[in-house]
Amino acid sequence: MTMVELPIEKAFMFIEPGPVVLVTTNDEGKNNVMTLSWHMVMDFTPRIALSTGPWNHSFTTFMRTKECVLAIPTVDLAEKVIRIGTCSGATVDKFKEFNLTPLPAKGVEAPLIAECLACLECKVIDYVEPHGIVVLQAERVWCDNDRKERRTFHANGDGTFVVDGETIDYRSLMGKWVPEGV
Repeated sequence: MTMVELPIEKAFMFIEPGPVVLVTTNDEGKNNVMTLSWHMVMDFTPRIALSTGPWNHSFTTFMRTKECVLAIPTVDLAEKVIRIGTCSGATVDKFKEFNLTPLPAKGVEAPLIAECLACLECKVIDYVEPHGIVVLQAERVWCDNDRKERRTFHANGDGTFVVDGETIDYRSLMGKWVPEGV
């Protein structure tokens, strides 16, 4: 077996983070949503880091309001989610354009998305400006337990995506490290 060196620009493709998510905000009554794939869970806590900045229309709103919702779409929504990421909420009402149903959240003004598997109401607790890292604290989580499609999808970074597949259960080996209730 021979290892072949690749351009450094491809490095992230081997460690791309979790599922593609939708981030909703509410700016004085106007809902917006953006697509995001650069995020990570921080330990077993409900803290999540995501990478974004002033180049995204939603960024200004969630930095001002200090809140957002992370909505977790499933693979049946993949094309719609990708299209959401190719336009700006500055010029498009994405909820209307993409036929998304906003649902009221309990602790934030940003809406949940009815079509998604799960939604996390989040507060912005930190911003590491030189690196464009926003740290969120999830306050509430909602899940549509009746939703039949539960597979999420992950960006490879080159316009292709991987869909969740088989689950391998090693809970018996991980037992003492998995937090109670998980």
